[in-house]
Amino acid sequence: MRRLSIFIFSLFNILIFTGCEDFFETESDRQIFDPALNEKTDSMFYTLGIMKGLQQVADQYVLAGEMRGDLVATNMYTETDLRELADFSADATNKFNQAYLYYNIINNCNYYIAQRDTLILTGSRKVAIPEYVEALAVRAWTYMQLAKTYGEVPFYTDPIVSIEDANRTLPTKDLQGICDALAPELMQYSGTVVPNYGNIDAGVLNGSSGSEAKTIQSSKIMLPVDAVLGDLFLETHDYEKAAQYYFNYIKKNRLVAVQAYIEPRNFSQLLLEKLPNDYTITTSDEECFSWSSIFNISSPQDVVTFIPLAPNKLRGVTTELPNYFGFDFYSTTSGTSSNERYLVERQIDASQAYIDLSNKQEWYYEPKSSASSGTTIVKTADLGDLRRLVTMKQVSKADSTFSVMTKFISANVPIYRTATIYLRLAEAMNRMGQPEAAFAILKDGINSTSSYDYFHPVDSTPGSRISTLEFLMTKVPFLSKENSEIFDANWGIHSRGTNYTMGAFSPYQLDTLVTLKLDELKTLGITPTGTLNDTINVVEDLICDEMALELAFEGNRFGDLTRIARHKNNAALYGSTFGSQWLARKLKYKNPSKDLTDERNWYLPLK
Repeated sequence: MRRLSIFIFSLFNILIFTGCEDFFETESDRQIFDPALNEKTDSMFYTLGIMKGLQQVADQYVLAGEMRGDLVATNMYTETDLRELADFSADATNKFNQAYLYYNIINNCNYYIAQRDTLILTGSRKVAIPEYVEALAVRAWTYMQLAKTYGEVPFYTDPIVSIEDANRTLPTKDLQGICDALAPELMQYSGTVVPNYGNIDAGVLNGSSGSEAKTIQSSKIMLPVDAVLGDLFLETHDYEKAAQYYFNYIKKNRLVAVQAYIEPRNFSQLLLEKLPNDYTITTSDEECFSWSSIFNISSPQDVVTFIPLAPNKLRGVTTELPNYFGFDFYSTTSGTSSNERYLVERQIDASQAYIDLSNKQEWYYEPKSSASSGTTIVKTADLGDLRRLVTMKQVSKADSTFSVMTKFISANVPIYRTATIYLRLAEAMNRMGQPEAAFAILKDGINSTSSYDYFHPVDSTPGSRISTLEFLMTKVPFLSKENSEIFDANWGIHSRGTNYTMGAFSPYQLDTLVTLKLDELKTLGITPTGTLNDTINVVEDLICDEMALELAFEGNRFGDLTRIARHKNNAALYGSTFGSQWLARKLKYKNPSKDLTDERNWYLPLK
């Protein structure tokens, strides 16, 4: 019966397109139930139909990923289903535990993959290949989400098109099994560009109307095959292949982590009082972009893939995420100001752990005297990481002062950003034995102009690891002669919230941070080994912290924590359960109903 509850839904949701008023509007208002897939234009309609399935899972994807992580907290307004996710008591009746929504996507992908003739040509070009590969990528990504949420899950690659199909016994696979089954075919299509139909109607974005843009770039709703491959291999500890495919995507798309900036003078009086007297603005709008504009999909600076949700129910699938985090996106009151749309009755708050992590970061600046003296000086100020002030906006309403999360006030859910891909690449490179290269992504950005005085030098000892510079010229070749110019605009991701992190003059240095983190380990009764592996563990923690600061509340967090915990368990540096204990410590404040040192308790029950 459990099998039917998942798969009967999938059976009756095969590629059903709604009419022309739908959010993904095309020139066709047809409904397709069992087409022959023999026309060149069929691929577009099917691909948009598959992407519509991602809209159905958007809220569940974010809430299952964040409520069980360490960055959020419940409050007096939090509904029971969210509260049960947060304390790990959610059962099969929880409304955010709906695996069939993911299987709808998988079944649609299976149907397209099984039926599509990939040999259809326009001239010498196989016109169906980009859509075919997108279906492969979406299916793999969706299976990954299922395995990360449920552990072992029913697995099938033939479409379910009958009750008999739905009732057949299916094998189950975990992340490794899914990778083994799906990665080989995906690898054949590495480098394939995502489908691109130009701009498509997305309704009124960001609550805008009138003459403002009403379209989105269709390529931005697609999942890149190399990013998905990188994720598959990262989840299964194949770090070299993960790094290879992340870099393949970065190089082919000339993806750089551009300089972002948050001007502290734009915030509260309390923050202004903390600004040192010798601080001056040292960057201009021409030199960088505002971090707060990252989610502006009309001119995306950092967005690789996002799920667009409709501005109203007449235009398609809507989202409750803004409401849960404290913003009335769907207000119908004409002329309502943004401040009036913030909700005291928000159901999700930032956790104290997130606030503490943000506040303890040092903010780095170049004082006025540095420019006048001709000598670079970098000082610190007690401002913390300023990304928290953009992500969690403090507002006052109805005699109450509170913070609301502002990443979803435009009802768009990011899946991949430039920062997401670079931080996961850093995670892979670190576990390949190159923590200095990984740290460069946080500190300077990997480019040919930085000095990298902290890089591991050449070591002539037989069997030793290659130097960091050689690694970045050969294994992950950002700095090869062929590639170096592509990445000259790369900046360190940590600088997005803390300003001046680059170079030898900044106090943001690897050795300093390693020492601090090792001292924290000692307070837990853990004795460092005095080897490179200690540094790898520390840099992994720094990357995990950066993921919290940069990607907070986007749906990644619990998956990031469990993946890193499994890395730590797998490495067994401080024991085979070190990662599980690390995870349990991070989530202790939630008073979980289950023992999170037991990996079996990381998963939701599959109904």
